[in-house]
Amino acid sequence: MSDRAPPPQSLLNSLPQRGELQRREPAPVHLWNPPLSGEMDMRISRDGTWYHEGDPIRRLALAQLFSTILRLDEDARYYLVTPVERWAIQVDDAPFVAVRLSVSGEGEQQQLLFHTSLEDEVPLDGEHPLRVEIDPQSGEPSPYIRVRANLDALISRTVFYELADLAVEAEVAGVQRIGVWSGGRFFPIDGAD
Repeated sequence: MSDRAPPPQSLLNSLPQRGELQRREPAPVHLWNPPLSGEMDMRISRDGTWYHEGDPIRRLALAQLFSTILRLDEDARYYLVTPVERWAIQVDDAPFVAVRLSVSGEGEQQQLLFHTSLEDEVPLDGEHPLRVEIDPQSGEPSPYIRVRANLDALISRTVFYELADLAVEAEVAGVQRIGVWSGGRFFPIDGAD
């Protein structure tokens, strides 16, 4: 993060100082409805890097802390939310990136666990489904896994290749699909509707 002072009256002013940060569970942002405080010069790039005023946030603990107060609202905008403030931020694609995959078991009993760049662990299951969107122009897939509430992680290309190596065919609603098993459930990865 830059040595520049944070904007006055911002969420940054209330964050703990260096050495006091520790991994926290997500805040109950769904319960908080403060008025919009404004636009914060903060961006999450497609590769999962958090930026403040154009500079990358280099301290993992600080990005983790911000991620605990992140919310996607019905207006399709992302906000950092506290009980008294709500700041709009820019997210290029998804706010998280799945950068590693752990596999245990095999076949229909296989368990897949995704690890994000912010060190979240997300099991592929009914609460954390997987979806693959196909770009209509390029045909490129963009795979995502639900992290929490309505916040997703973009699955990195290398992790998606690992999923492709685990893929099998199964019938879904009378149609043969390509996908992976996790926790006794089949998750298509072929991007078909």
